[in-house]
Formats: sequence, C-alpha cells, structure tokens
Amino acid sequence: MTVTHDTVIKECLDADSSIPTVQYNFVPIDKIADKEVNSVVDVIGIAKSVSELQTFQARSTGRELKKKEVVLVDQSQTAITLTLWGQDAENFDGTNNPVVVIKSAKIGEFGGGKNLSTLVSSTLKINPELKECYRIRGWYDSEGEHLDAKNISARIGSSNMSANWMTFKEVKDQKLGSSEKGDYYKAIATVLLVKADNIVYRACPTAECNKKVVDMENSMYRCEKCNREFPNFKYRLLASMNVGDHTGNQWVSMFSSEAEKILGMTAEEVGQTLEHNKEEIANIVDRAHFKVFTLTCRAKIETYNDEARLKTVCIRVDPINYEEYSALLTEKIQQLTGETHD
Repeated sequence: MTVTHDTVIKECLDADSSIPTVQYNFVPIDKIADKEVNSVVDVIGIAKSVSELQTFQARSTGRELKKKEVVLVDQSQTAITLTLWGQDAENFDGTNNPVVVIKSAKIGEFGGGKNLSTLVSSTLKINPELKECYRIRGWYDSEGEHLDAKNISARIGSSNMSANWMTFKEVKDQKLGSSEKGDYYKAIATVLLVKADNIVYRACPTAECNKKVVDMENSMYRCEKCNREFPNFKYRLLASMNVGDHTGNQWVSMFSSEAEKILGMTAEEVGQTLEHNKEEIANIVDRAHFKVFTLTCRAKIETYNDEARLKTVCIRVDPINYEEYSALLTEKIQQLTGETHD
C-alpha cells in the first residue's frame, strides 16, 4: 500500500464488525514464571507502580537511553516488572493505575526472576476497549489493590531452589562458601539476636534502586547511583542477626523483604516509628527474638583486608512447613536405621 498526493485518509466512525481486530492470547502472570526466556507472550495487567524515568548512557555505544519500569499485577495475585524504553518510557503515565495490554512482550530473566520488555514488533495499549480490561479493572478496584502480590521478578539465587537441608554445624564442617557463586542451604533456625543499630535507612525512591540517599538538608535527597535528587525517599531494612539451631549459630544479613517477615513490620512502619520514637527500636527487635523460621541462605567466603571471612545472606524466610520437615527427619532416621542394621 502506497500513499500518494491524491490519497485521502478519513477516520471511520461507523462500527463495522467485519473489520478484523487484534487477537490476544493472554497468559496469566503467574504462568510466565514457567515460560522459556526470550519467548513472547500476550499480557494484561494493572500498573501497580511505576518508576521514575531513568536516563543513562549505553556502555558499548555511548548512546543516551531512557527507560521506565512498570510493575504489573493481575488476578493471579502475581506481579512482574515490565521495562519500557525510549518513547514508550517517556510517554507512559501510571496515574490512576491504568490497565496495560501488550501484544508480544518478550520474557527475560535477571537474578533468577522473570521480567518483561517490549520489542519493535510489540504493541502496547493503555486502557483499551476490551472485555478483559473491564474484568481486571473491577478485580483491582474491589480487592486487588489491597492484596500482596508475589513478585516473580524478584532476584533469587538460581541455586537456592535446590538448596539442601543442613545444620549450622554441617555448614561449618563442610566449609560451605568456597565456590565462586557461593553455596546455598536451608535450615530451621531460631532468631537469637537482632542488631538494632542501623537496621533501617533512607533509600532512593525509584522502584529498582535501593541505594542509600544523602540528605541535602534542603528537603531534597540525592541518590549517587541514579545521579538525581528527589523530594522523597523510601525506607529499607538491612538487618544483621544471629540465628541458631541445636548444633550451633551463625550471623546472617537480611534485606528488606525478608527482614520484614522476621520483624512483623514493614520497612516503612519501622522507619516511621523510629522517626517519632528512637527508643522503640529495642521493643521492635525484642519481639523478633526466639521466633523460629525456615531460612534459605547463601554462604560465600569473601576477603576483607587480606582476611577471608564467611559471609552469609538469608535470601528467603518462610514459616516452618512441618509436614515437609517431618518427612525430612523421617528419611534421616530411616538412613540411620539402615546403617545400624548393616
């Protein structure tokens, strides 16, 4: 089709059912976790949060790039991060949590979590006239806005899903942490001591940046990583705690999402509490003492000032699944019984 000087283009105002429309095969967000990387899917979701527009230079070409990250949620109570580039990023307005529809979004992976991005061939629409849009809007306005969604874009160690159950003595005896990417294990652990000092900090308010901001003392906060100043910030937790089992104990570090499970409070709640009463931190950490959880940890030996030390990061906190743990203990007992009979 070629447009010439004689071509006349007019908007068609009459509804004509014979005109074909774009056909979508929407994949629920929770199912994207099982899809192959680099495959394409049709997705519909509510823009639950939107990052600030980020501008930076590509290392390879030096070309200026602009991107914006949008967290989408749907009725599966699952969230995923969509990265928009260029004009899509500049033009996207997340006001009032619009419905986002993407034809042929590309699935990516980073840090063990799945994410989405648009291609040249992708089609992005905001609040289109589709029955699925009305359905997801009704769900979000009635209940979805207040539900906690599982974020499948969250970074997880790719090895943690196959982490073995171990005691802290076994971790020490087997000298875990010597591999290049660290070693993963799971343990039933009791929280013995939570350090109260510097447990919460003010971080960059953008969605994917957790860098500590500098108070400019003029109602603005600077993020050195983003090279920007903001009128606001978000609170983040960075906890150091001693955990133990019947064989020993271990100091572990824990980031915001998992530390919140231990403390029973969000980072924002902890930060706001300390703003008004710094002495309350003692009560906050004390309530976490002697609670028992299943911890998935990554152990890695790192060198500081020519001294090798074992650094352990708790990457996941879960309540104890007693059925699973009982099956594990039963299996170990059977192994010991078999060794005795031999």
